[in-house]
Amino acid sequence: MGWPDGSRAIWRTQRRRVDPVPSKGKKSAAICLLIGILACLSAVQSFGATVMAESEPLIIEGVRTSDVFAFGRPIIVRGLVDHGVLAFGGDIIVEGRVEGDVAVIGGSIIQREGSYIGGDCIIIGGTYHHGKTAPGRNPASVTVMYAGYEQELRELGRNPASFLTPRWSLAYFGQRLLSVLFWFIVSLALSLMMPGVIGRAVTRLKLATLRVALIGAISAGALSLGVPIALRFLPSALGAFVGVMALLLIIFSYLFGRTVIHVETGRWLQRVLFGEKARSESVALLLGAIFWAVALSLPVVWPLIVAGLLVVSLGLALTARHHVSWGRAAR
Repeated sequence: MGWPDGSRAIWRTQRRRVDPVPSKGKKSAAICLLIGILACLSAVQSFGATVMAESEPLIIEGVRTSDVFAFGRPIIVRGLVDHGVLAFGGDIIVEGRVEGDVAVIGGSIIQREGSYIGGDCIIIGGTYHHGKTAPGRNPASVTVMYAGYEQELRELGRNPASFLTPRWSLAYFGQRLLSVLFWFIVSLALSLMMPGVIGRAVTRLKLATLRVALIGAISAGALSLGVPIALRFLPSALGAFVGVMALLLIIFSYLFGRTVIHVETGRWLQRVLFGEKARSESVALLLGAIFWAVALSLPVVWPLIVAGLLVVSLGLALTARHHVSWGRAAR
């Protein structure tokens, strides 16, 4: 005979009280992991703040026969520098004499009255300041200046860890949303323009992933070595042509490869989240764009993810097969 109804109720109540214990353990482990991640991020940010606070100027007095370089700190030249001066993330203040070029990224060049700069002045992310009188410059020298992104480049020079760790803000989340929208539109357009090529590339990515990655890695290495050699030894026009062609290859390969990767990732997410019956290419592309936007927001590892995407994209583009049927159409 079965148990009385009261006994069943008590047994079910006891079982409900015992079952949730493992889930509490999982929740506590997840909370500990989240606290650890936040602690690491706060440690990185505090380290960056310490670096920014402790940066002291590099003062050059006397004669310096070599190049002067500083990262994340300003340079003050009071003596003589026979070669050039380069600073990243700090200003360059010239009170003495510099015979070579003066270049700064994420800072400004300040030339005091009575000083002299014999070479070119190159400023990216800053401005060029001099006294009320004409600065002491070589008449054959030039000044190249781009004043955009001064604050961002300055902070990057003073705190290099900020390049690997994103700043969580409304502007950052807005950029991520724009990235999702951009890649969704690009992927949708390429999928509609050449569905056959995209489909074959998805199949090739699934069946020959290592082969595609190996071809992409070899191609990336060849481009990394070949383009600088071409720019160094070939004539200027031919070297520039090779550089432009390599840049176009990288851009179009990345667009094509990201589309293929979005399709495959979105289909996998559809199967995991909605089951085998739910099949929509638009939803798959949107899920793929969201997934990789989140992956590229991970601190520290996102440059490795970008490099992996670029290598796989080069492999997919260089192994793509196009079926030309002009002869058949003419017949």
